[in-house]
Amino acid sequence: MASAVWTGVLTCGLVSLPVQLFAATEDHAIRFHQLQRGTSDRVRNKRVNERTGEEVPYNEIVKGYPTGDGFVVVEPDELADIAPGRSRALEVIGFVDLDQVDPVYYRSSYYLAPDGAEYGKVYALLREALARTGRAGLGTFVMRGREYLTTVRPSADVLVADVLRWATEVRDPHRELGGSLPRHAETTGAEIDTAVQLIEAMAIDWALQSYQDTYQQRVRALVEAKRAGGTIEPAVPPPRSTAMVDLMDALQASVEHAKTTTARGGRDAPN
Repeated sequence: MASAVWTGVLTCGLVSLPVQLFAATEDHAIRFHQLQRGTSDRVRNKRVNERTGEEVPYNEIVKGYPTGDGFVVVEPDELADIAPGRSRALEVIGFVDLDQVDPVYYRSSYYLAPDGAEYGKVYALLREALARTGRAGLGTFVMRGREYLTTVRPSADVLVADVLRWATEVRDPHRELGGSLPRHAETTGAEIDTAVQLIEAMAIDWALQSYQDTYQQRVRALVEAKRAGGTIEPAVPPPRSTAMVDLMDALQASVEHAKTTTARGGRDAPN
C-alpha cells in the first residue's frame, strides 16, 4: 500500500473530514546515469564554491535572493517562521463548475482517502454530492512549506485533489507568442464543415488503457539491442506540413480515410 504524503482535515463549512493524501500518478520514464565517454565511471554533481573551486558542505549552504548589489541571505528557520499556517487543513472555500477550470492550470493529482473507517459515510456523502452537481470543491492547503490551490472532485469511487497553478504562474499566450497567433485567418464555411466532418468521423471512446508510451518502449528496445550488440531501426520522420492550397483536399481525403477505417471495423489506436 502506498504511503500518505499528507494528512489533515478536509473542511466544508462546518463539516470536517480527516483525510490522507496519496500520489495518484507515477513516472515510468527510463533514467540514465551520467558516465565519462569511453569509461564506466559515474559523473556526479558537487556543490562547489564558484570563487574558490572548493566543495561546500550541505550544512554551510544558505539561500540567497539576488539583488542589484548582492544577495539577501535567508536562513531556513526564517522561512519556517513565515510559512503559511493551517498546515493540517484543506479548507474548501466554495464549489466551482469543473467546466470552468482550464486544464492549463492543472499541476498534479492526488487521491484523497478518509483517515479512518468511521469517516467513510461523510467521505461517500461528499463524493456523491459532488458527482450529482458536477462541481468540485475549491480550496487551499499547505504541504512541505508551500501553499497550494486545489480542487476536490469525484472520480469513480474516490475523491481526487487536483493541485492547480496560481493565476500568476500561467503565461498570457498573446504576450508570450506575439505575432505567432493567427489574427485574421480567413476560413470558408465549406472548410469548417469538412473539418467538423473529420472530427466526427474520427470520434473515439475514451479508453486510456489502449495507449502506451511508445517512446519509452523504443528506448528500452534500444538499450536491449545495444546490450546484445545489435541496432534498432530509426523512427519514421514526421509528415510534411499541409500547404494552404492543399488544405481542402487534405481535409476531404482525411474524412474519406476515416470513414473507410470505421467501415473495416474501427480505428487503429496508437500503442
